[in-house]
Amino acid sequence: MRSRLRLLLAVGLTLALVLPLGWMWWDSRLPASYSVADMGVPDYGGGPGFAHLHGGAVALAADDGTPTVSVDDLDTDASGEPDVRVDLVAAQGTVGLASGEEVEGFTLDGGSPGPLIEATEGDLVEVTLRNDDVEGGITLHWHGVDVPNAQDGVAGVTQDAVMPGASHTHRWVAPAAGSYWYHSHQLSHEQVRGGLFGPLLVHPRARDDALDVIGMAHSYGGLKTVNGSTEDTRVEAEPGRRVRLRAVNTDSDPIQVWSSETARAVAVDGVDVHRPGDVEDRAVTLPAGGRVDLVATVPNDGTALRLGFANGLGVLVGPPDASPPDDAQPERTLDLLTYGAPADLGFDPEEADRTFDYSIGRRPGFVDGRPGMWWSVNGELLPDLPMMMVREGDVVRVRYSNHSGEVHPMHLHGHHAVNLSRDGEVATGSPWWFDSLDIAQGESYEVAFVADNPGLWMDHCHKLVHAREGLVTHLMYEGVTTPYRLGDDSGNVPE
Repeated sequence: MRSRLRLLLAVGLTLALVLPLGWMWWDSRLPASYSVADMGVPDYGGGPGFAHLHGGAVALAADDGTPTVSVDDLDTDASGEPDVRVDLVAAQGTVGLASGEEVEGFTLDGGSPGPLIEATEGDLVEVTLRNDDVEGGITLHWHGVDVPNAQDGVAGVTQDAVMPGASHTHRWVAPAAGSYWYHSHQLSHEQVRGGLFGPLLVHPRARDDALDVIGMAHSYGGLKTVNGSTEDTRVEAEPGRRVRLRAVNTDSDPIQVWSSETARAVAVDGVDVHRPGDVEDRAVTLPAGGRVDLVATVPNDGTALRLGFANGLGVLVGPPDASPPDDAQPERTLDLLTYGAPADLGFDPEEADRTFDYSIGRRPGFVDGRPGMWWSVNGELLPDLPMMMVREGDVVRVRYSNHSGEVHPMHLHGHHAVNLSRDGEVATGSPWWFDSLDIAQGESYEVAFVADNPGLWMDHCHKLVHAREGLVTHLMYEGVTTPYRLGDDSGNVPE
């Protein structure tokens, strides 16, 4: 009798343990095909609600009668001849770096980084992307450029992945002048790391006399590079010439950038800094995906201006064979929360229509049937993460906080937000507009923006392995639907 009781007790305890785990495993599995509109739990941020859009293309009208619109219709109103026309061919295989090394990865027009795309604000830009043989498909996302939603280049959200032998044409009007970049948003962790990216520069209509210099930091298979080279990049310029370094961090970890001469940080993430001051003996920290424009002058003593990167490389600007200075990386960093002078934001964050909490953590559980330690938002795991629901014209505040143990460079598509405070310290400098923001362990930021670009937009960690592991939420506008699908049957894996 006792042995039977022990057996029944053991079976009962086993079932008590296995059945909940089995239910959690089953409940976490994602469908073979699903809409991103169903990937998340609607969060209205304290504002008025509206009908949740189920199944993307099969959608309900908003509760006030607002008609629905597909992401395909949120597009560029431009049918004329483009001012800038670019054809890009993506391929996989051997990447020949500018300094001679070869690595396995991906190329655009035979190299990596891909070609520089240049436009002037207001130009109609047309880019045709052709996939030669990249398995799994590709897309192009215009990082930091607030394009219409149909042009955002996110597989399964705003388009289907471009499969081998196929092509896709983007058309958008260049908005504000600034330093941007482009990269794949299909299988992003693998493809961006492997080389599917390039620089994008939008000039103002009235240009100054500064010499533009691109500096793209990237690691290929452990090889640290700037502009695809493991050696310093040399740019010829006369003494006294003003130089504008457009520094881009395409890696997944933060880097630091600095100048050997007194400089000014004149723009961050493509937005001008208001009345920037001199920067001396300080580096600027760039999150993954972030950009900064540093303006400095080539020395008159015949030496080169060194624009240094934390990976030990730099861009040397000056006369041919000019010696670089021996300056080491500064120990101190520039605090963008207090840099520059205040200016009008154009809206009042104190009159927010919606306020969201975005608390990043890490906990055990199942994601798509896989057990592990996963990134969480407000305590929830993918696919039950909060979806920020807004109406066009809403003033939105978001409080990001991080208690996950790692830094997270958060990137919101289609919008620039402004920092209001960090750890309770109110911003006192120039408005710090950003599209990529590092949130370190234990930090909290309060940011705000105006919901002025309707669509379905990703808000994700740009340490792309974290996005692959589920740190992806979305900003969704009332009445917007998508015909595109995610899941194993779709071929779309935006990460």
